[in-house]
Amino acid sequence: MASADRRLTPRRKPRQVRAELTRERILNSAAHVFAEYGYAAGTTNRIAEHAHMSIGSLYQYFPNKDAILAELLVRHIDRGAWTGADRIELTPGSLRDLVRSLVRDAIDHHREDPQLLRIMIEQAPVSSELIEAVDQHGATRVAQLRDLLARHPDVHVQDLDMAAELILGTVELNTHKLMATPHAVQVERLEKELVDMITLYLQAGK
Repeated sequence: MASADRRLTPRRKPRQVRAELTRERILNSAAHVFAEYGYAAGTTNRIAEHAHMSIGSLYQYFPNKDAILAELLVRHIDRGAWTGADRIELTPGSLRDLVRSLVRDAIDHHREDPQLLRIMIEQAPVSSELIEAVDQHGATRVAQLRDLLARHPDVHVQDLDMAAELILGTVELNTHKLMATPHAVQVERLEKELVDMITLYLQAGK
């Protein structure tokens, strides 16, 4: 893992606004190039050309396109916070609204170009930074959801820790799978079925 991490580690950590903007330009250009050409043909030369910079300048920030893709996935995960959770009313009859907010947030977060999402899922190499981002994001989301479930009057499952894990796993797995499909997905159907399934599960034992 150590040698793999060196291969995937960005060469330059931005310390100034200008450097951070350049890094973001590389990542945004890579996202465009991978979505348009695919990962195999999405070369660093094409990324540099789209970013309007020399290939040498790109290599000052990332050693190869694997490192760029790994960073794109870390950024995707870091941006996946459930921002609407603190605005949910925990009142009788509002459980479906809570679940709908969770599902809709996950769907909206995965509305990126299906080709790019599929590439990130299938091609992104594993690094310690990626594992840390996944673990941290998962722990935050589970704790956030568990707290809401514990305080909601319509939730009747007994094991709230496991319930939060199962719900988030179900939502993430299905949104990744269906939103990354090359065929059009009827988002409304995906949302409705997930909301119905999870709401009924949470009310079990009522």
